Amino acid sequence: MSVLPVPSFLDDIKEKGARKAVSDLVDDVTTRVTAGLGVRDIREVLRGDPPSRRPNPRLTPHADAFWMHMRPSYYHASVTGIYPTLRLGWLATYFFAVEIITGMFLMVFYTPSPMVAYENMLNILSNVPFGQVMRDIHRLGAEAMVLVVFLHMLRTFITGSYKRPRQFTWVTGVILLLVTLLMSFFGYLLPWDQLAFWAVTIGTSMVEAAPPEIVGSTMNLLLRGAPDIGANGLLRAYLLHVFVLPIIGLIFFGVHYYKVVLHGHSLPPGEEEIGTDTAKRVPLDRRTYFMPDVLTNEILWIAAVSFILTVLVIWFYHAPLESHADPQVTPLHATSPWYFLWLQGMLKLGDKIFFGLVIPGLLFLFLLVYPYIDVGKSRRYANRRMGLSLSMLAVAGFVIMSWIGSPEYGVETSGDQEIVQQLAPMEGIGPVRAISFDQYVPGTYATTAMADPAAAAALTAQYEQEGRNMEFFTISAVPEDAPELLAVMREFQSLIKNHGEDLPNGWGALNILDWQDGLKRVQIYIEWDQPVVDEDGNIVRDDAGNVIVETDENGNPVRVNSGKVVYVNEASNYFTSGQ
Repeated sequence: MSVLPVPSFLDDIKEKGARKAVSDLVDDVTTRVTAGLGVRDIREVLRGDPPSRRPNPRLTPHADAFWMHMRPSYYHASVTGIYPTLRLGWLATYFFAVEIITGMFLMVFYTPSPMVAYENMLNILSNVPFGQVMRDIHRLGAEAMVLVVFLHMLRTFITGSYKRPRQFTWVTGVILLLVTLLMSFFGYLLPWDQLAFWAVTIGTSMVEAAPPEIVGSTMNLLLRGAPDIGANGLLRAYLLHVFVLPIIGLIFFGVHYYKVVLHGHSLPPGEEEIGTDTAKRVPLDRRTYFMPDVLTNEILWIAAVSFILTVLVIWFYHAPLESHADPQVTPLHATSPWYFLWLQGMLKLGDKIFFGLVIPGLLFLFLLVYPYIDVGKSRRYANRRMGLSLSMLAVAGFVIMSWIGSPEYGVETSGDQEIVQQLAPMEGIGPVRAISFDQYVPGTYATTAMADPAAAAALTAQYEQEGRNMEFFTISAVPEDAPELLAVMREFQSLIKNHGEDLPNGWGALNILDWQDGLKRVQIYIEWDQPVVDEDGNIVRDDAGNVIVETDENGNPVRVNSGKVVYVNEASNYFTSGQ
């Protein structure tokens, strides 16, 4: 006999045999962990079999387990399909969990300091096992989470699921939307590249405009830690991204789920009587129990969405990493993240305080109080034309203002700068840098004679005779073994043609030099005739519609040129550039 108050495992082996004793031990541990489900019960759940024990052990975890009490033991059959929820609430929860898991992985290899943050990102991408996959999933998951939370709010509004008794559930959802936006926004800065630095600079500049001036300057200092974003700003963004905002999000996430369980999932609008909420009164014949149906369905969704994410980040999507952040150089067309383009569009309309702070603040306040304003009892679509019209106007306004906030609206840049930006952008790779290193064949290649050696020789003689003020004169045809270089030259030619009004008689060239061992120097050169402009800055044309160009005292066209120098490093595939 054992001296212990309960039989020991060794005593069980003696009495039952090793196989039976181990089986009972595993079953006991499983029951304790699952708060009521043994191995046999779990097997039956996964197979979809009815419970073999009474009372039903599958209901116990919803009362006794810490996490499972946030899930109802059964659902109304009408809310277990795709409609009306579209699974958006579940997807938002899934992406939040993905962000926590991948974020903890990235935290191990990241230091929030301008001195090493960018180098940490390079290390994650090149030296850390699965580092690039984790970063890609983290970035893609963040973008998807913002989109899904927005769509979830829109679906809730359209189906009227914010109405009594779920007003506060909607309020917690609005807070979670704001937390999601802020988490993604501050996480944008952490790579410490040009795109992140200037996107966050644009966003935080609105805080400084808050009236009165002492409030705006104080909020700016609290957020940035200095008049401009630097070491203190990066550290504060990091703490907000990984600590403060996730804690706030988890708190309201718990409250949100608690309220959903308390009031039940709202039924499709057409299935409820007007003014009667029947979500909690589920008839026996309409019940779908969490185990096995909902649980196994969610396991399938987890597997499917995880598979899709994995496929996307392996073959189709890679999180961008631009050049190292440089406060002294503003990239062309610097914008905020796509989900804040609507706000950037509003800033283009007028006063920064009114359009950047007052209007967005009133919009979020309106979202918070709207469930208490809309006291109509009916959730049916035919009785909610005003609410549905508001939702469609909001979506249209979001799309239009996002387009206004993009560089395509209200931003005028000279054609040569646009072409250089597209070929070799400061904040990206671009077609020029994407050429394989071995295809950077030294030489000078012009858009007017790309693949024809005779035309290249004739062009060289012509330009030398004209006395062109060029850094290079000998123009060559693109070698046959450099198809990527030829493709870029054709794109170069197409871009100049598209900007023909700004660049009359324009042509371009790439000058490639062996600068050092393992380092190539590429000069992008563009030349055009200076067009005549009127007092309003508009290009003047003749009666035939042709652009009139300026001439010197000898009647020759006045030529203008610009260029950019790019250095391409074979060893690391990371680049430096200069004007």
